[in-house]
Order: sequence, then structure tokens, then C-alpha cells
Amino acid sequence: MYVIIFEKGDFMSKIILTGDRPTGKMHLGHYVGSFKNRVRLQNSGEFDEVYLMIADSQALTDNFDNPKKVRDNVLEVILFYLACGIDPNKTNIFIQSQVPALAELTFYYMNLVTVSRLYRNPTVKQEIKLRGYDESIPSGFLNYPVSQAADITAFKATTVPVGEDQLPMIEQTREIVNSFNRIYGETLVSPKELLPENKLAKRLPGIDGKSKMSKSLGNCIYLDDSDEIINKKVMSMYTDPNHIKVTDPGSVEGNVVFTYLDVFCEDGDFVNYLPDYKNLDELKEHYKRGGLGDMVIKRFLAKILCDEIRPIREKYLEYKNNLDYVFDVLKVGTENANKKANITLNEVRSHMGIDYFDNENFIKEMKEKFSNN
Repeated sequence: MYVIIFEKGDFMSKIILTGDRPTGKMHLGHYVGSFKNRVRLQNSGEFDEVYLMIADSQALTDNFDNPKKVRDNVLEVILFYLACGIDPNKTNIFIQSQVPALAELTFYYMNLVTVSRLYRNPTVKQEIKLRGYDESIPSGFLNYPVSQAADITAFKATTVPVGEDQLPMIEQTREIVNSFNRIYGETLVSPKELLPENKLAKRLPGIDGKSKMSKSLGNCIYLDDSDEIINKKVMSMYTDPNHIKVTDPGSVEGNVVFTYLDVFCEDGDFVNYLPDYKNLDELKEHYKRGGLGDMVIKRFLAKILCDEIRPIREKYLEYKNNLDYVFDVLKVGTENANKKANITLNEVRSHMGIDYFDNENFIKEMKEKFSNN
């Protein structure tokens, strides 16, 4: 997942591109890590165009034997986008595979990257290890950085906010841009990364204490979970294993409940649900000195999360019952994305000299060449 900002020309037109792979339901990590910020950005008034990509082509690189999984989740992704506050009047939501320019750009860029360089990409190496591919890695998966470069450059992005684990991918994009511009002339824009200011909000841990909330690890709170399920999951959350008795001093570091409270808790929540405390700092101090049980803080967190997720779940169900509207949103957004990406593709073709039918000089040169023979 990544966010892209494009500033065009002297008038500083700004364009955002961001996206997600449709491989399953959206969870609280997606919401905290990107969805909330996307809504803020689209509503900020600072941007002229916003594009939100459902990256189904990229999802197929490691789900090629199960395309139904990807296909079925395309609608899940947009339903959660809309439920979280993405406004189709401000954001163009589109399906990656339905923008042919992105695939064509990927094909051209593949000639600018060696296989050995792709294998050296730290992010790719980690993903290969995670999936146990070894030498059986699909070439499409290996070329994921090239595909991402196509997505970025199609919109001439200058700034790409990413997590630290994605930095090698952005560096790879810069290498591709530099190679293309050196060979064919200045055409593409070299992007710069923007690391998150709040690292915690970009990588919400799983309820089991693992560093990442992940569908495959089964440690997620999903955005359509019922209040009952949310309560059950919060009650199973990892806390401080040494905080056995209520009277024992507890640690808030590495304690998932307090990690989530850091992200979601506001002072008003104490007025509503835990009036004995003024703020989170007071709650933490009591827990650290002992005398505060895990069940108290878990019940408190559960109420906060239910309040956060409930309106999203209700909106999700509303849009789920109005799929004609959802399809219309996808169609219009994809049409707009095609128009934008095709502009860059035509520039790339022109600079590469493969715009045969649109290049009058080429036709003239060929006529002169063959007439002289």
C-alpha cells in the first residue's frame, strides 16, 4: 500500500495516488494506517485530484492460482473505502487491471532492470522468504517493484509517503526513472519518499502482540466486526504476562491494550466510560504502580473500539445493499484514471520513438528512406 502526491508545473497542481491489494477484508490496521489519513487528505482542499487504486493486478502476482480470491475482494475493498469516508466526488476509485497503460509501462520498464537487481531488493527478498518461494518465485511477483514504478510514474508523482519497509521499492523506482530519462530524455519524475511521523499509527500490532496485524496471522479486528466479536477479541488481547495479580505493578510498554489506547483513546472517553480517571496518563500511572486489573482496561478499550467501528460497519452494510451505485463509482473512477495514465503513456511512447501512427516525422522519414531506394 502507498500514497503518491504529484505537483505539476509552476502552478503546483497536486495529485494523490494510493491503493490496496484486494486479498481480504479490511481491518483496523488498514483504517489506522491509511484510511483515516486518506479521508483527511481528500477533505483538506489541498489537492486537485485524488486517485485510489484497487491493486488487483499486483494481488494476482502471488494469488495467480486463486483469481477468485482477488476478484471477490475487489468489491470488499471499495465497500470499506466508502464506509470509512472516501467521497467519490473527491476521490477517483479505480481498478488497476482496468487501466492498460499501467501494464504497458511496466513492460517497458522491465527492460531497464536486471533480474539480479530485483533479487537484491530487500523488500522483495523478505517477501520471497515469507512466502517460501525460493527458486520457484513467479516472475510477476519478482517484478512487483517495476509494477509499482509504473503506478507511481503514470501520475508523475514527486512525493511518496511510505513505511520504512517500502523504502527499497521507492529507491528502485528512482533507478528506473533515472535510467529511462538518461536513455530517452527527460520524461519521468523521480519520486521522494515521505516517512510517517507517527510510526505506531502506520503499523498497528495484532491483538496477539505480534508486530503486525495480518489476515494470515488471524490477529485482526475487522472493520465489519460486530460489537460482540470486538469485545471477545479485546478480551483475548496480549497484555503484560508478569501482571498476574491486580496488585502487581504492570508494564505499558509492549502491552497491546495500551498500544491501542494510545491510538484511539481521547479524554472524552474517560468522561463517558471511566470517570475515575481524567486522561490516559493517569490510567497508565495507576497500572504501572499496581492496583489496576487487565479486565478494567480491556473493557474500556472495547467500548472505544465499538464506538469507532460501529458507524463504519453500518455504512458498509448500506453500501453492500446498493451495489449498482458502487459499480457506477468504480466505472467513473476507472475512466478518469485511464485518461490520466494515458497522458504519461503517450509521452513515454513518444520519447521511446514507438508512437508510429502519431509521429509525422517517422512517416516522413520512412517515405524518404524508401523512395531513395
